[in-house]
Amino acid sequence: MITPEQIRDDFPILAREVRNGKPLIYLDSAATAQKPTAVIEAVDAFYRTTNGAVQRGAHLLAEESTAAFEDARATVARFVGAQSGEIVWTENATYALNTVATGIAHASAGIGGEAAARYRIGPGDEIVVTATEHHANLVPWQQLAAITGATLTWIPIDGEGRVDLDNLDTVITDRAKVVAFTHVSNVTGLVTPVEPIVARAKHVGAITVLDACQSVPHMPVDLHALGVDFAAFSGHKMLGPTGIGALYGRAEMLETLPPAVFGGGSVATVTMEQTTWLDAPQRFESGTQPVAQAVGMAAAVEYLEAIGMENVAQHERELGAIMRAGAAELEGVRLLGPVDGGDRDLIGIAAVAVEGVHTHDVGQVLDDRGIAVRVGHHCNHPLHKHFGLTGSTRASTHVYNTEDDARAFVEALAAVRPFFGVS
Repeated sequence: MITPEQIRDDFPILAREVRNGKPLIYLDSAATAQKPTAVIEAVDAFYRTTNGAVQRGAHLLAEESTAAFEDARATVARFVGAQSGEIVWTENATYALNTVATGIAHASAGIGGEAAARYRIGPGDEIVVTATEHHANLVPWQQLAAITGATLTWIPIDGEGRVDLDNLDTVITDRAKVVAFTHVSNVTGLVTPVEPIVARAKHVGAITVLDACQSVPHMPVDLHALGVDFAAFSGHKMLGPTGIGALYGRAEMLETLPPAVFGGGSVATVTMEQTTWLDAPQRFESGTQPVAQAVGMAAAVEYLEAIGMENVAQHERELGAIMRAGAAELEGVRLLGPVDGGDRDLIGIAAVAVEGVHTHDVGQVLDDRGIAVRVGHHCNHPLHKHFGLTGSTRASTHVYNTEDDARAFVEALAAVRPFFGVS
C-alpha cells in the first residue's frame, strides 16, 4: 500500500505553512477534504480544453463535454455499486436529500399523477429518522411533515450515540412511509448497521433514504447491496470539488419520483398548458450542469480506487483509535461516543468537550499549533443536546493523515486546560 507520507505529496495544500510558520496538520476532512493534484488537474484540463454546455449542442465542445459528464456519472455510479442511470447530479448532498423530500411533497400534492402515488403521504402517516441525524437529513423531513400533515418520529440512541436497534419494531410502524437515516455519524464516527433498518422499513413498505456523506469517502459502499431506495453523498468530502453531489435512487424509484426543481434540461415537452418530463436522471437536473465539478469528482473516485477503499477504511480506523484513546485518557476531556465501537465500526473521527474551556477556544489553541479542526455543533444540534452540550471540537481524518497527525492532536488537546489555567 502507498504510505500516507507518499499520499501527502499528492496534496499541494499540505505543503504550506500556517500559524507562525507551523506545518499544516489538516484534521477537518469531515467538513471538507483537501484535493489531490489529479483532481485539480482534471478540473483545470476540462476548462482549458473541453468546456461546453452539455446535452444542448451539436458542436464538438458540446459533444466532448457531454461525454465527459456522462463518463463521470458512470465512474461515480460504479464506485458506489450503482448503475449510471441511478446517479443524479446535485449541487451537494443537502440538495440531494431535499430533492427526495421535495419530490415526495410534490407527489403528495398530486404532481406526477398515479405513477407517483407510492410517494403520497399525509395525516396519519409517519416519517422516521434517528436521533443522530445531521441537520441536512433532519430538517427536510421536519418540513415535509409540516407540509403534508404527517408525523415525524425518530429512533432513539443510547448514551454513547449508538442507534438503538432494539426499538425498530415500535418506532418503524405500519404507518411509516419514509425512513431516513445516517450511515455514519458526523460527530461520533459510529457506523449505523443498515441491514436491520432497511429490513424493517421494507416489512412495512416504507421508502429508505441513506445519508452516506461520511461513509462513501471513508469506506467501501455498495448501495445495491445495502438495499436502500435513495442515498446522498457529496464530492467535496471525498477529495473532489465543491459544488457537486450525488443522489442515488433505485431506477424504478427515480422513474416515478416527481422533480423537485422545474426548468430547462429536465423537460421532454412544454406547452402553455402543461409539461412532461425526461426520464431519470435528467428529469432531476434542471438548469446549467456542474460539468467540471463532475469531472473532478470522477477523478477523485479514480484516485481513491487506486488506493483501495478497504485500505482507506483500515488506515482511518487506526488513526481514529489513536485520537479517541488518547483523548479519553486526558483529565477534563470528554470524548463524545465510544472509544471502541464494540459491535459497531468507527471511522477516523474524534469529537471532544474540554471541561471549563469553550469549544472555539479549544480550536484556537490547536490552530496556533497548525492543527485545523472543526468547532461548534457540526450541524447537529440534537446529538449535542443528547450529550448535554452545545458544541464540541472535532478532529477527522482522511487518506493523507498520518499517525503523527493523530498524536499531535492528542498532545495539543492535553495543553488546552493548562493554557487557560483550568484545573
